[in-house]
Amino acid sequence: MPTELQAVLFDMDGTLVDTERLWRRTVEDAALDLGLVLTDADLAFVLGRAIDACAEYLSARAAGRAEPWRLSGSLERRFTELVRQRVDPLPGAVELLRAVRAAGVPMALVSASPRPVVDTVLDVLGRHRFSTSVAAGETPRTKPFPDPYRAASTALGVDPTRCVAVEDTPTGIASAEGAGCTVLAVPSFAAIPPAPRRTIVHSLLDVDLTLLRRLAAAP
Repeated sequence: MPTELQAVLFDMDGTLVDTERLWRRTVEDAALDLGLVLTDADLAFVLGRAIDACAEYLSARAAGRAEPWRLSGSLERRFTELVRQRVDPLPGAVELLRAVRAAGVPMALVSASPRPVVDTVLDVLGRHRFSTSVAAGETPRTKPFPDPYRAASTALGVDPTRCVAVEDTPTGIASAEGAGCTVLAVPSFAAIPPAPRRTIVHSLLDVDLTLLRRLAAAP
């Protein structure tokens, strides 16, 4: 059926697990080491983006006082350690994953985090629930480019226009929409404006299989 929900593609940080808070702490601590205090104006450049992109941004903000490649390595080590210490699923996440899997709808985890972080979270959420996962560095470009969502839909053998992507940041939403997915937005730190083929909810507690199927079937 052309209107069937073929797959649900989940972002990870700030969407399924409370790691966006850990990433923000990691970035803010790194910025303080450089003598910088990040403000809300910086969030669009550090949330939902790959570590290398964030390192480039911090290096530019610090007027080159730190080399991007060194910053990138430091950010990855700090963030991975925080995630390994504690990963908390967000309210409604586990229940939604169970419902989607029980309905036989394939799921993918599509993240801008490095593979060690993704694997740690998969162990917490249950890697058996996901048919595939995509981490930073595994596509030619990462979010906000559409490559990660295209890679996930290709691996699942589905049409991205019949998939719903669940995201929490403007960066991730740009990636999913660029791939042709319908987006269900669950904002974390950054505000998400309304747009065509985009539905905004307060939390995953507001999401069920009926809503996901209705979004996939929308013209």
